[in-house]
Amino acid sequence: MKTAITVSKEDYLKAILEAESEGQSVQPVTLAHWLHVSPPAVTMAIKRLKRDGYVEVKTDGIVRLTSKGKKTACKTALRHHLIERMLAEIFGMEWYQVHDEAERLEHAVSPEFEAKLIEKLGERGTCPHGNSVLPESPTRRRKQGLVPLSEAEEGAECTVTSLYERDPKLLRFLHGAGIDPQSSLRVITHNYDETILIETDHGKVTLGRPAAEKVWVKQTSPA
Repeated sequence: MKTAITVSKEDYLKAILEAESEGQSVQPVTLAHWLHVSPPAVTMAIKRLKRDGYVEVKTDGIVRLTSKGKKTACKTALRHHLIERMLAEIFGMEWYQVHDEAERLEHAVSPEFEAKLIEKLGERGTCPHGNSVLPESPTRRRKQGLVPLSEAEEGAECTVTSLYERDPKLLRFLHGAGIDPQSSLRVITHNYDETILIETDHGKVTLGRPAAEKVWVKQTSPA
């Protein structure tokens, strides 16, 4: 059975990996916010991870994975991805609920069960939020013709392709507004205060920029 510190390491490393894949720089204060732990706890955890060769921290204060850390984080990310897909595809759990459940279950997956999940689901599918095992970088998404909802043109009809999944409250909010993976919406206006007014099957809704930046869309018709 894995020890608590191993589970803690996996949580930290996966969070760093997810952020790096999203094109973000990771600092200890960011990890404290994401993982709901105190800054002193993050400082101690980073020291242990650095000591054990999983991360490096240079003079800029940014926490980066070493090759060893990335390998470990990728294993956890794959288990998380497979559990999300299992919960949604086999058990029918709603897309906005599976992330938290997978966070709890990912550490308990044995290599044998992981192999069975891969055999059943495959490794290359997307999770219920529209992401591959790791979210693609913003640069790669843009090359595919995708844009954050915050940048979609006024008047454009859009299809939601994926959502960043780290914040469960945001996912529930988006679902309540009718912003689901593969759903359609129309951009009405970009407002002076950096909010965006859109229309979904649930009606008109105003999103702040921080929320709209977490939703990636493909514009299906010109503005």
